[in-house]
Amino acid sequence: MTTSTAARQTSVRPADVEGDERVVHLCEAHVCDGLADVRWLLHQALLGGARRIVVDLTEVPHLASPALASFLWAHRICRARGGAVVLRGADRRTQDVLRRTGLQHVLQVEPRRPRVAA
Repeated sequence: MTTSTAARQTSVRPADVEGDERVVHLCEAHVCDGLADVRWLLHQALLGGARRIVVDLTEVPHLASPALASFLWAHRICRARGGAVVLRGADRRTQDVLRRTGLQHVLQVEPRRPRVAA
């Protein structure tokens, strides 16, 4: 299986690993070419022993429904380990889909974190 450049540029950086939590940063490049990159990143986080995966969506303009299916796949594994999947910084459209499908009760949703001025 070949992975795109977007997935090879690791989106789970060492600074994003805290105990059994992993932060997966997604960007538009990860979701525009299909979901293989998203699944690969989630799989890598799970192989690393994550119980809780925080998916940072702040750079993703919108998500398609199949992406939510990938998050549910990861959520099932995290739940079996006593954890969860958290969506951070989801846009209004994605939040609406989560509400309409009832997935806001399954996947945790966090607001965007404010940017810290350097």
